[in-house]
Amino acid sequence: MAASAIGVVCGLIGTMFHFGVHEVTAFRGTHPWVLYLLPLAGFVIVSFYKLTETDGLGTDDIIDAVHEGKRLPILLLPAIFFGTVLTHLCGGSAGREGAALQMGGTIGQCMGRTFRLDDRDLRVATLAGMAAFFSALFGTPLAATVFAIMVISIGVLYHVALYPSLLAALVAYGVSVRLGVEPTRFTVAVPDQSVGMFVRVAALGVLCALVSILFCKLMHGAGHLMKRIKNPWLRVICGGFAVIALTWIFGTDYNGAGMDIVTRAIEQETVAVPWAFLLKLVFTAVTLAAGFKGGEVVPSFFVGATFGCAVSPLLGLPVGFGAAVGLAAVFCGVTNCPVASTLLAVELFGAEGMLYFALACCLSYMLSGYQGLYSSQTILYSKLKAQFINVHTNAYHAGEKTE
Repeated sequence: MAASAIGVVCGLIGTMFHFGVHEVTAFRGTHPWVLYLLPLAGFVIVSFYKLTETDGLGTDDIIDAVHEGKRLPILLLPAIFFGTVLTHLCGGSAGREGAALQMGGTIGQCMGRTFRLDDRDLRVATLAGMAAFFSALFGTPLAATVFAIMVISIGVLYHVALYPSLLAALVAYGVSVRLGVEPTRFTVAVPDQSVGMFVRVAALGVLCALVSILFCKLMHGAGHLMKRIKNPWLRVICGGFAVIALTWIFGTDYNGAGMDIVTRAIEQETVAVPWAFLLKLVFTAVTLAAGFKGGEVVPSFFVGATFGCAVSPLLGLPVGFGAAVGLAAVFCGVTNCPVASTLLAVELFGAEGMLYFALACCLSYMLSGYQGLYSSQTILYSKLKAQFINVHTNAYHAGEKTE
Protein backbone atom coordinates (compact mmCIF):
# COMPACT_ATOMS: atom_id res chain seq x y z
CA MET A 1 0.00 0.00 0.00
CA ALA A 2 2.71 2.48 0.98
CA ALA A 3 4.83 1.66 -2.09
CA SER A 4 1.85 2.15 -4.42
CA ALA A 5 0.99 5.46 -2.79
CA ILE A 6 4.60 6.61 -3.10
CA GLY A 7 4.51 5.64 -6.77
CA VAL A 8 1.35 7.65 -7.41
CA VAL A 9 2.63 10.79 -5.69
CA CYS A 10 6.06 10.55 -7.34
CA GLY A 11 4.39 9.95 -10.71
CA LEU A 12 2.21 13.04 -10.34
CA ILE A 13 4.92 15.38 -9.06
CA GLY A 14 7.47 13.85 -11.44
CA THR A 15 5.16 14.59 -14.36
CA MET A 16 4.75 18.20 -13.25
CA PHE A 17 8.49 18.50 -12.87
CA HIS A 18 9.13 16.96 -16.31
CA PHE A 19 6.77 19.35 -18.06
CA GLY A 20 8.03 22.27 -16.00
CA VAL A 21 11.63 21.68 -17.10
CA HIS A 22 10.50 21.01 -20.67
CA GLU A 23 8.49 24.23 -20.90
CA VAL A 24 11.15 26.51 -19.42
CA THR A 25 13.76 24.93 -21.72
CA ALA A 26 11.54 25.65 -24.72
CA PHE A 27 10.99 29.21 -23.47
CA ARG A 28 14.75 29.74 -23.15
CA GLY A 29 15.18 28.51 -26.73
CA THR A 30 12.83 31.18 -28.07
CA HIS A 31 13.88 33.89 -25.61
CA PRO A 32 17.69 33.62 -25.33
CA TRP A 33 17.87 36.84 -23.33
CA VAL A 34 16.81 34.95 -20.17
CA LEU A 35 20.42 33.75 -19.95
CA TYR A 36 21.32 37.20 -18.62
CA LEU A 37 18.98 36.64 -15.69
CA LEU A 38 21.06 33.69 -14.48
CA PRO A 39 22.89 35.61 -11.70
CA LEU A 40 19.55 36.96 -10.44
CA ALA A 41 18.08 33.44 -10.61
CA GLY A 42 20.97 32.18 -8.51
CA PHE A 43 20.34 34.88 -5.93
CA VAL A 44 16.68 33.85 -5.73
CA ILE A 45 17.56 30.14 -5.43
CA VAL A 46 19.99 30.70 -2.56
CA SER A 47 17.46 32.95 -0.81
CA PHE A 48 14.72 30.35 -1.17
CA TYR A 49 16.95 27.64 0.29
CA LYS A 50 17.82 29.93 3.20
CA LEU A 51 14.14 30.76 3.73
CA THR A 52 13.15 27.07 3.82
CA GLU A 53 16.18 26.16 5.96
CA THR A 54 17.28 23.55 3.42
CA ASP A 55 20.59 25.23 2.58
CA GLY A 56 23.34 22.69 2.01
CA LEU A 57 21.03 19.70 1.56
CA GLY A 58 21.55 17.53 -1.52
CA THR A 59 21.72 13.98 -2.83
CA ASP A 60 24.32 13.00 -0.24
CA ASP A 61 21.73 13.74 2.46
CA ILE A 62 19.27 11.37 0.75
CA ILE A 63 21.93 8.65 0.89
CA ASP A 64 22.52 9.48 4.56
CA ALA A 65 18.78 9.10 5.17
CA VAL A 66 19.14 5.46 4.13
CA HIS A 67 22.48 4.85 5.86
CA GLU A 68 21.71 6.60 9.13
CA GLY A 69 17.97 7.27 9.21
CA LYS A 70 18.54 11.02 8.78
CA ARG A 71 15.28 12.96 8.72
CA LEU A 72 14.52 14.82 5.49
CA PRO A 73 12.55 18.11 5.72
CA ILE A 74 9.49 18.23 3.49
CA LEU A 75 10.47 21.76 2.40
CA LEU A 76 13.36 20.23 0.47
CA LEU A 77 10.73 19.14 -2.08
CA PRO A 78 9.63 22.63 -3.21
CA ALA A 79 13.17 23.96 -2.81
CA ILE A 80 14.78 21.53 -5.24
CA PHE A 81 11.76 21.63 -7.60
CA PHE A 82 11.82 25.43 -7.80
CA GLY A 83 15.62 25.68 -7.86
CA THR A 84 16.07 23.18 -10.68
CA VAL A 85 13.33 24.66 -12.87
CA LEU A 86 14.78 28.16 -12.39
CA THR A 87 18.28 26.90 -13.20
CA HIS A 88 17.05 25.37 -16.47
CA LEU A 89 15.00 28.45 -17.34
CA CYS A 90 18.04 30.72 -17.23
CA GLY A 91 20.54 28.39 -18.89
CA GLY A 92 22.47 26.76 -16.08
CA SER A 93 24.07 23.47 -17.08
CA ALA A 94 22.47 20.76 -14.96
CA GLY A 95 20.43 17.59 -15.16
CA ARG A 96 17.18 16.43 -13.59
CA GLU A 97 18.00 13.23 -11.73
CA GLY A 98 19.69 14.91 -8.77
CA ALA A 99 16.37 16.65 -8.21
CA ALA A 100 14.60 13.34 -8.88
CA LEU A 101 16.55 11.47 -6.20
CA GLN A 102 16.11 14.31 -3.70
CA MET A 103 12.40 14.81 -4.34
CA GLY A 104 11.70 11.10 -4.56
CA GLY A 105 13.61 10.30 -1.38
CA THR A 106 11.88 13.12 0.47
CA ILE A 107 8.43 12.02 -0.73
CA GLY A 108 9.17 8.41 0.16
CA GLN A 109 10.31 9.20 3.69
CA CYS A 110 7.52 11.68 4.40
CA MET A 111 4.84 9.30 3.15
CA GLY A 112 6.43 6.53 5.18
CA ARG A 113 5.98 8.69 8.26
CA THR A 114 2.36 9.23 7.23
CA PHE A 115 1.89 5.46 7.14
CA ARG A 116 3.61 5.28 10.56
CA LEU A 117 6.43 3.04 9.35
CA ASP A 118 9.26 2.28 11.75
CA ASP A 119 12.82 3.49 11.22
CA ARG A 120 13.94 0.56 9.07
CA ASP A 121 10.88 0.65 6.85
CA LEU A 122 11.29 4.42 6.47
CA ARG A 123 14.65 3.73 4.84
CA VAL A 124 12.97 1.32 2.43
CA ALA A 125 10.33 3.95 1.69
CA THR A 126 13.11 6.45 0.92
CA LEU A 127 14.61 4.02 -1.61
CA ALA A 128 11.18 3.39 -3.13
CA GLY A 129 10.68 7.13 -3.60
CA MET A 130 14.07 7.49 -5.27
CA ALA A 131 13.26 4.68 -7.70
CA ALA A 132 9.77 6.00 -8.40
CA PHE A 133 10.77 9.56 -9.24
CA PHE A 134 13.70 8.41 -11.42
CA SER A 135 11.34 6.06 -13.25
CA ALA A 136 8.74 8.79 -13.78
CA LEU A 137 11.29 11.09 -15.41
CA PHE A 138 13.18 8.65 -17.63
CA GLY A 139 10.68 5.84 -18.18
CA THR A 140 13.18 3.19 -17.04
CA PRO A 141 11.54 1.42 -14.06
CA LEU A 142 13.91 -1.56 -13.91
CA ALA A 143 17.10 0.52 -14.06
CA ALA A 144 15.61 3.02 -11.59
CA THR A 145 14.85 0.23 -9.13
CA VAL A 146 18.26 -1.39 -9.30
CA PHE A 147 20.03 1.98 -9.22
CA ALA A 148 18.17 3.07 -6.07
CA ILE A 149 18.90 -0.12 -4.12
CA MET A 150 22.54 -0.35 -5.24
CA VAL A 151 23.84 3.24 -5.32
CA ILE A 152 23.75 3.62 -1.53
CA SER A 153 26.40 1.01 -0.69
CA ILE A 154 28.33 -0.60 -3.53
CA GLY A 155 28.62 -4.30 -2.75
CA VAL A 156 25.32 -4.56 -0.88
CA LEU A 157 21.97 -5.14 -2.57
CA TYR A 158 19.05 -4.08 -0.41
CA HIS A 159 16.89 -7.09 -1.28
CA VAL A 160 14.18 -6.06 1.18
CA ALA A 161 13.65 -2.91 -0.87
CA LEU A 162 13.53 -4.68 -4.25
CA TYR A 163 9.79 -5.31 -4.45
CA PRO A 164 8.64 -2.02 -2.86
CA SER A 165 10.99 -0.04 -5.09
CA LEU A 166 9.97 -1.91 -8.24
CA LEU A 167 6.28 -1.53 -7.41
CA ALA A 168 6.68 2.19 -6.75
CA ALA A 169 8.73 2.60 -9.94
CA LEU A 170 6.14 0.77 -12.06
CA VAL A 171 3.26 2.78 -10.60
CA ALA A 172 5.11 6.08 -11.11
CA TYR A 173 6.02 5.04 -14.65
CA GLY A 174 2.40 4.19 -15.41
CA VAL A 175 1.15 7.48 -13.99
CA SER A 176 3.68 9.55 -15.93
CA VAL A 177 2.99 7.76 -19.22
CA ARG A 178 -0.75 8.12 -18.67
CA LEU A 179 -0.27 11.86 -18.19
CA GLY A 180 1.73 12.26 -21.40
CA VAL A 181 5.40 11.86 -20.46
CA GLU A 182 7.17 9.99 -23.23
CA PRO A 183 9.77 7.47 -22.00
CA THR A 184 13.34 8.27 -23.01
CA ARG A 185 14.26 5.93 -25.88
CA PHE A 186 16.87 5.99 -28.65
CA THR A 187 17.16 4.20 -31.97
CA VAL A 188 20.57 2.50 -32.24
CA ALA A 189 21.92 0.07 -34.85
CA VAL A 190 23.87 -2.58 -32.92
CA PRO A 191 26.68 -4.32 -34.87
CA ASP A 192 26.89 -8.10 -35.10
CA GLN A 193 28.84 -9.80 -32.34
CA SER A 194 32.47 -10.56 -33.18
CA VAL A 195 35.77 -10.78 -31.36
CA GLY A 196 37.01 -7.60 -33.00
CA MET A 197 33.91 -5.67 -32.02
CA PHE A 198 34.14 -6.81 -28.39
CA VAL A 199 37.79 -5.67 -28.31
CA ARG A 200 36.82 -2.25 -29.67
CA VAL A 201 34.00 -1.87 -27.16
CA ALA A 202 36.38 -2.89 -24.38
CA ALA A 203 38.81 -0.16 -25.47
CA LEU A 204 35.99 2.38 -25.36
CA GLY A 205 35.03 1.17 -21.88
CA VAL A 206 38.59 1.76 -20.66
CA LEU A 207 38.61 5.28 -22.10
CA CYS A 208 35.23 6.01 -20.52
CA ALA A 209 36.68 5.04 -17.13
CA LEU A 210 39.29 7.77 -17.58
CA VAL A 211 36.61 10.26 -18.60
CA SER A 212 34.53 9.40 -15.53
CA ILE A 213 37.55 9.99 -13.28
CA LEU A 214 38.02 13.41 -14.90
CA PHE A 215 34.31 14.11 -14.51
CA CYS A 216 34.28 13.42 -10.76
CA LYS A 217 37.55 15.20 -10.04
CA LEU A 218 36.45 18.30 -11.93
CA MET A 219 33.02 18.37 -10.28
CA HIS A 220 34.40 18.06 -6.75
CA GLY A 221 37.41 20.26 -7.47
CA ALA A 222 35.17 23.04 -8.74
CA GLY A 223 33.04 22.70 -5.61
CA HIS A 224 36.03 23.13 -3.32
CA LEU A 225 37.31 26.05 -5.38
CA MET A 226 34.00 27.92 -5.38
CA LYS A 227 33.61 27.49 -1.63
CA ARG A 228 36.52 29.87 -1.22
CA ILE A 229 33.88 32.51 -1.87
CA LYS A 230 32.28 32.32 1.56
CA ASN A 231 29.17 34.34 0.83
CA PRO A 232 26.70 32.00 -0.94
CA TRP A 233 24.90 34.86 -2.71
CA LEU A 234 28.16 36.26 -4.09
CA ARG A 235 29.26 32.74 -5.04
CA VAL A 236 26.16 31.99 -7.09
CA ILE A 237 26.20 35.41 -8.77
CA CYS A 238 29.85 34.92 -9.79
CA GLY A 239 28.97 31.47 -11.11
CA GLY A 240 26.08 32.92 -13.10
CA PHE A 241 28.33 35.47 -14.80
CA ALA A 242 30.90 32.73 -15.49
CA VAL A 243 28.26 30.63 -17.30
CA ILE A 244 27.19 33.68 -19.32
CA ALA A 245 30.81 34.27 -20.36
CA LEU A 246 31.27 30.61 -21.30
CA THR A 247 28.08 30.76 -23.38
CA TRP A 248 29.33 33.84 -25.25
CA ILE A 249 32.54 31.98 -26.13
CA PHE A 250 31.28 28.46 -26.86
CA GLY A 251 27.59 28.80 -27.69
CA THR A 252 24.37 27.50 -26.19
CA ASP A 253 24.80 23.76 -26.77
CA TYR A 254 26.05 23.32 -23.21
CA ASN A 255 23.27 25.14 -21.35
CA GLY A 256 20.48 23.19 -19.71
CA ALA A 257 20.42 19.40 -19.65
CA GLY A 258 21.43 18.93 -23.29
CA MET A 259 19.32 15.87 -24.10
CA ASP A 260 18.90 17.18 -27.65
CA ILE A 261 22.67 16.99 -28.07
CA VAL A 262 22.65 13.44 -26.67
CA THR A 263 19.98 12.47 -29.21
CA ARG A 264 21.97 14.08 -32.01
CA ALA A 265 25.13 12.18 -31.05
CA ILE A 266 23.36 8.81 -30.88
CA GLU A 267 20.80 8.99 -33.68
CA GLN A 268 22.35 11.50 -36.09
CA GLU A 269 25.96 10.52 -35.29
CA THR A 270 27.16 14.11 -35.15
CA VAL A 271 28.78 16.29 -32.51
CA ALA A 272 29.60 19.98 -32.83
CA VAL A 273 33.27 19.65 -31.86
CA PRO A 274 35.29 16.62 -30.71
CA TRP A 275 35.91 18.25 -27.31
CA ALA A 276 32.20 18.93 -26.63
CA PHE A 277 32.33 16.54 -23.69
CA LEU A 278 35.00 18.68 -22.02
CA LEU A 279 32.98 21.84 -22.50
CA LYS A 280 29.90 20.23 -20.94
CA LEU A 281 32.05 19.18 -18.00
CA VAL A 282 33.21 22.75 -17.43
CA PHE A 283 29.74 24.28 -17.81
CA THR A 284 28.22 21.75 -15.38
CA ALA A 285 31.02 22.02 -12.83
CA VAL A 286 30.72 25.82 -12.70
CA THR A 287 26.92 25.74 -12.53
CA LEU A 288 26.56 23.25 -9.69
CA ALA A 289 29.62 24.41 -7.73
CA ALA A 290 28.23 27.94 -7.70
CA GLY A 291 25.01 26.82 -6.02
CA PHE A 292 22.53 26.34 -8.85
CA LYS A 293 20.35 23.23 -8.62
CA GLY A 294 19.99 20.13 -10.74
CA GLY A 295 21.90 16.92 -11.15
CA GLU A 296 25.01 15.45 -12.69
CA VAL A 297 23.63 12.29 -14.33
CA VAL A 298 22.12 13.84 -17.47
CA PRO A 299 25.35 15.83 -17.96
CA SER A 300 27.16 12.47 -17.64
CA PHE A 301 24.88 11.19 -20.43
CA PHE A 302 25.94 14.20 -22.52
CA VAL A 303 29.63 13.68 -21.74
CA GLY A 304 29.52 9.94 -22.44
CA ALA A 305 27.50 10.21 -25.65
CA THR A 306 29.56 13.04 -27.16
CA PHE A 307 32.83 11.40 -26.12
CA GLY A 308 31.75 8.07 -27.61
CA CYS A 309 30.62 9.84 -30.77
CA ALA A 310 33.99 11.59 -31.11
CA VAL A 311 36.30 8.60 -30.50
CA SER A 312 34.27 5.83 -32.17
CA PRO A 313 35.72 6.47 -35.65
CA LEU A 314 39.22 6.14 -34.18
CA LEU A 315 38.30 2.77 -32.69
CA GLY A 316 36.47 1.47 -35.74
CA LEU A 317 33.06 1.50 -34.04
CA PRO A 318 29.78 2.64 -35.60
CA VAL A 319 29.39 6.21 -34.39
CA GLY A 320 25.86 6.09 -33.02
CA PHE A 321 26.50 2.77 -31.30
CA GLY A 322 29.73 4.13 -29.81
CA ALA A 323 27.83 7.12 -28.45
CA ALA A 324 25.32 4.77 -26.78
CA VAL A 325 28.11 2.69 -25.24
CA GLY A 326 29.86 5.86 -24.07
CA LEU A 327 26.69 7.12 -22.38
CA ALA A 328 26.25 3.90 -20.39
CA ALA A 329 29.93 3.49 -19.53
CA VAL A 330 30.51 7.04 -18.28
CA PHE A 331 27.29 6.89 -16.25
CA CYS A 332 28.61 3.67 -14.73
CA GLY A 333 32.00 5.17 -13.94
CA VAL A 334 30.59 8.18 -12.10
CA THR A 335 27.91 6.26 -10.16
CA ASN A 336 29.80 2.98 -9.55
CA CYS A 337 26.70 0.96 -10.53
CA PRO A 338 27.56 -1.51 -13.35
CA VAL A 339 24.38 -3.61 -13.13
CA ALA A 340 22.07 -0.58 -13.06
CA SER A 341 24.04 1.03 -15.91
CA THR A 342 23.70 -2.08 -18.06
CA LEU A 343 19.96 -2.25 -17.40
CA LEU A 344 19.66 1.46 -18.15
CA ALA A 345 21.34 0.90 -21.52
CA VAL A 346 18.98 -1.98 -22.28
CA GLU A 347 15.92 0.13 -21.49
CA LEU A 348 17.22 3.13 -23.45
CA PHE A 349 18.70 1.35 -26.48
CA GLY A 350 17.22 -2.16 -26.54
CA ALA A 351 18.45 -5.57 -25.43
CA GLU A 352 20.28 -6.45 -28.66
CA GLY A 353 23.51 -4.79 -27.50
CA MET A 354 23.31 -5.96 -23.88
CA LEU A 355 26.60 -7.90 -23.90
CA TYR A 356 28.46 -4.95 -25.40
CA PHE A 357 26.97 -2.56 -22.83
CA ALA A 358 27.75 -4.95 -19.97
CA LEU A 359 31.40 -5.29 -21.06
CA ALA A 360 31.95 -1.55 -21.32
CA CYS A 361 30.21 -0.88 -17.99
CA CYS A 362 32.18 -3.57 -16.15
CA LEU A 363 35.49 -2.18 -17.39
CA SER A 364 34.49 1.39 -16.62
CA TYR A 365 33.48 0.39 -13.09
CA MET A 366 36.63 -1.63 -12.45
CA LEU A 367 39.05 1.03 -13.72
CA SER A 368 37.38 4.25 -12.58
CA GLY A 369 38.91 4.11 -9.11
CA TYR A 370 37.11 5.14 -5.96
CA GLN A 371 35.70 8.40 -7.26
CA GLY A 372 31.98 9.07 -7.47
CA LEU A 373 29.35 11.76 -7.79
CA TYR A 374 28.10 11.14 -4.26
CA SER A 375 30.53 11.44 -1.36
CA SER A 376 28.17 9.65 1.03
CA GLN A 377 28.24 6.54 -1.15
CA THR A 378 30.26 3.67 0.31
CA ILE A 379 32.20 1.03 -1.61
CA LEU A 380 32.42 -2.05 0.58
CA TYR A 381 34.71 -4.24 -1.51
CA SER A 382 37.80 -3.52 -3.58
CA LYS A 383 37.20 -3.23 -7.30
CA LEU A 384 40.33 -5.21 -8.13
CA LYS A 385 40.52 -8.04 -5.58
CA ALA A 386 38.41 -9.88 -3.02
CA GLN A 387 39.04 -7.52 -0.13
CA PHE A 388 36.63 -5.77 2.23
CA ILE A 389 37.58 -2.08 2.31
CA ASN A 390 34.42 -0.11 3.32
CA VAL A 391 35.47 3.27 1.91
CA HIS A 392 33.57 6.44 1.11
CA THR A 393 33.95 7.69 -2.43
CA ASN A 394 36.13 10.78 -2.84
CA ALA A 395 37.41 10.56 0.75
CA TYR A 396 39.74 7.59 1.16
CA HIS A 397 42.01 5.40 -0.90
CA ALA A 398 41.19 1.73 -1.25
CA GLY A 399 42.34 -0.29 1.72
CA GLU A 400 41.70 2.44 4.29
CA LYS A 401 38.68 1.87 6.47
CA THR A 402 36.36 4.68 7.36
CA GLU A 403 36.30 5.81 10.94
